[in-house]
This record gives sequence, structure tokens and C-alpha cells, in this order.
Amino acid sequence: MKDNIRSIVIIGGGIGGLSAGIYAQRQGFESTILEKNTAPGGQCTGWDRNGYHIDGCIHWLTGTKDGGPLNALWREVGALDGVEIVHPESFLCFEQDGLRACIYRDLERLERSWIELSPEDADVVREFCADVKLLQGFSFPVDKPTDLMGPVERLRTMLSMKDAGKILKKYGKMTLQEFAGRFRCPALREGFGSMAPEWYNAAMIFFAIAAFTANEASIPAGGSRALSMRMADTYRRLGGRIETSSEARTLEIAGRRVRSVVCSDGRRFPAEYVIAACDAAFVYRTLLDNRYPDPAFEKRFADPIAYPLASEVLVAVGFAGRTTELAEPMPWSMSFPVEPFTIHGRPIRRLTVKQFSHEPGFAPHGKTLLICDINQYQHDYDAWSRLSREEYWLQKRRLGDAVTRALEARFPEMRERLEILDVATPKTYERYCNAYRGAFMAFFPTVKGKMMAHTGRIKGLDNMVLSGQWLQPPGGLPAALLTGRDAIMRLCRKTGRAFV
Repeated sequence: MKDNIRSIVIIGGGIGGLSAGIYAQRQGFESTILEKNTAPGGQCTGWDRNGYHIDGCIHWLTGTKDGGPLNALWREVGALDGVEIVHPESFLCFEQDGLRACIYRDLERLERSWIELSPEDADVVREFCADVKLLQGFSFPVDKPTDLMGPVERLRTMLSMKDAGKILKKYGKMTLQEFAGRFRCPALREGFGSMAPEWYNAAMIFFAIAAFTANEASIPAGGSRALSMRMADTYRRLGGRIETSSEARTLEIAGRRVRSVVCSDGRRFPAEYVIAACDAAFVYRTLLDNRYPDPAFEKRFADPIAYPLASEVLVAVGFAGRTTELAEPMPWSMSFPVEPFTIHGRPIRRLTVKQFSHEPGFAPHGKTLLICDINQYQHDYDAWSRLSREEYWLQKRRLGDAVTRALEARFPEMRERLEILDVATPKTYERYCNAYRGAFMAFFPTVKGKMMAHTGRIKGLDNMVLSGQWLQPPGGLPAALLTGRDAIMRLCRKTGRAFV
């Protein structure tokens, strides 16, 4: 076996890179991960400010249910080893006009509470719940990528997705705003309507809520950085090597093969195979210097209407108290109307806030971490990019103040007990993660766009493949996990070894 060992250089130490590295080591390859930052994790990370730990990624993690196929893979890479899973009772609560509608984990409770809140919406609510229930047993195929399947495997996969097909057919050409317009209840109508960009495909929300109500989507205790570190530990135990502060900048290519990866500090890493587990635009436009364009990606980069990218402004706030002190219960995550403020001229009329009382280690004793996420799109990124350094910091400070005022208005008990810990923008994600236009997810599924399932292969190069959330809709951490494993399956096929 020793004579058959092949070396792999993996560019990027996020979940896609760590997954690829773990499976590479298990299949007998020798691999090295090159990570730009001082610690692995990529965008699945967190950071410390003023005694608080700010979680920068996981809202919820799909694949937390014991016994599920995706859960088995998370455990295989060490992500959930010995970890408590936190199950919030609601996915998100919408407030509007004095009403609160919660997306409860208990689907029967959800249906009952929404009909009680808005009897005139009873038929729409029952239809919604029936469609969510139809998807509760659905899971995306995880055995192998479709390009490695035989005819029988492909047929079996298609049959397993029949319920998903029904929902996609019913809602796939309906925008989330159109779906929201079915409700007369202002909390449901305004809440759903504000969750995503204009052309967002309504079908996608059914998959998310079905996973949540089936206990398939919850929160691993310790958050994003801890999950990444567990995977990194697994990788190192298997003999893998992580080179941190090693940003890949160019590739040395001869003929149809990448010979080595060159980092920004001049170090060269020769390899027989290369896996690019990083942002797709960075791969094609920087590492490959536009010499190997991919039509599927270029089509999407060129059409931000049909294929929007989502980023965010993350405002982390410390509350000198506990949420149990508030006059009314504060759910884990809630969306509520605010006195409008603007970001680059665009009015912000609602705010979404998550509270981390389930993570007492994320805050000093007696205090609570709050995180507010504000969606950012094409116009917002362009506006952030035009700012001078001074204007950029002034805008961040202004947004932090606006969020603080909004929280104090909604929760009067928080007055003079809040401190702004940090404000991250699309430019933050671009700077630290090479994220194209600051995107934290791949292309949003819309009614105008077509989903892309990419093979990870690069036309013109025989020894380089891609990994990461950009390859498989809808993106996110599960896609990164799966495509990391898929990359190693493809290299096993190429090198004539069985994937075990």
C-alpha cells in the first residue's frame, strides 16, 4: 500500500477542506491543508470580544438527528463526537402589529397556534403543514455523487426524491413573497416576506422547516468554531497536516497538470493532486488566472438577479443580564419590526436577533450574547466597496448604534445594558475568507435560476478537483461536508482504488 500512496494538497481549511482531508487520510492518501488564516474552519468559525464569544456561522445544522445518513457522516468526521445537541422549541418567531407567530419544532403545535392566531388563514396553514410533513422523512442522497453512480443507482436516487419533487413542482416557480402573500395574518405575511431576496424560491423554506420539525436540524453545543476544531483534531489524528497562515495565491501548471501550489509568502507545495476547497470565484479568477473558465459558474456570476448571492451585516451585542429577566419570553430567534434605519439608502424595517442563553460560556457570568443578522445583497456589497476606510468605520458604528436602539425599543429592560461587541460586513467575509462578494452561502435558489450540481472537475486539468458548498445546492455546511467526501471519491476512481 505504501508504494501506492499519492499526495494531495488541499487549498482551504473550511468544512469542505477538512472533510476532504479526513477522507483523504482514511483512503490512504497523504494530504496537506493550506489555510489562509491562523486557524482552520473557514467561515464556520467564531471569535472573541470583550469576554464574549461571537458565533459567526451556525444558525442550525442539518444532520443532527441520530441514525440519519447525514448524521452518520458528521460523526464520521468527528464533528459531533461527544457533543450535546440543543433543540430550540422554535425555528424563528415573527412579530408584527402586536402578534407573534412562531415556527415551532412541534408541527402540530405550529398548526394549532397559527390557526388560533389567525382563523381566516386556517386552510393555508393546514396546507402548509401538510406539505412540510410530506418532507419530514426526506434526506438528500449522501452515498455518492451522481456522476459516479450507475444507472440503477441513479434510478433509485430519483425514486427516493419523489416527495421533494412534489414540493418543487408545487412551489418551485413561486417566490417567497408570493407565498407570504397567501397569509392574512400580518406576522406571517411580513415575517415570511422579509426572509430572503425578491426572487427567492418558496420551495426552499419547506425543506428547512421540514428538517427542523423532524429534529434533523438543531444546534451543536459549543458552536461553529468548536465544530471546526473537532474536525481539525480528527484530521490531525489521522496523520493529516494543516499549514495555517498559508494563503494559496498561484498554481504552477505544466500541460494538463498542476505541479505545485504557491502561497503568498513564496512557499511552494508540490502535489500529485490538488483539491480547491475554497470560494469558486477565487479558484477560477485568481488561482487559475481566468485560464480555465467554467460556463456554469460564469453564467451565474454574470446574472446576480437570477443567481443572487447573500451576505450579511452581523452585529454582535452584549446584554448585561439574562433573557429570563425580560418581561416576556425571548425566543431563540425572532424577527420584529423596527423604526426604519438605512444601510446605503436601503431602509431596514425588520431586525432578526438570536439570543445565546443556551451557551453560557459565550458570555461573562450573568450576561448574554445577542447577534443580529441583516441580509446584504448586490447593491449593498457595491456600496460597502466604495467607502473610504474612515467612512467604512463610521458606517459600522452607525449600524451598531441603530441596532442597539432597535433592541432597546423592543426590550425596554435592555436600556443602558447593551454594548456593541463587533460589526462584521460583506467586506469582512471577503477579507478573511476570500468569499466572493462577501457571500456566506452559494447562489440562492430563485424562480428565475436553475440549480447547479457541479462535478467538481476542471476542464483542461487532470489532477485538480473542487470541493465546497459552491458545487451543490443549496450550499451551506452539509454541502461542504458532502463535496469534500465526493472529491476523494473522484480521486479514488481516478487512481484506481476502492473508496471504503
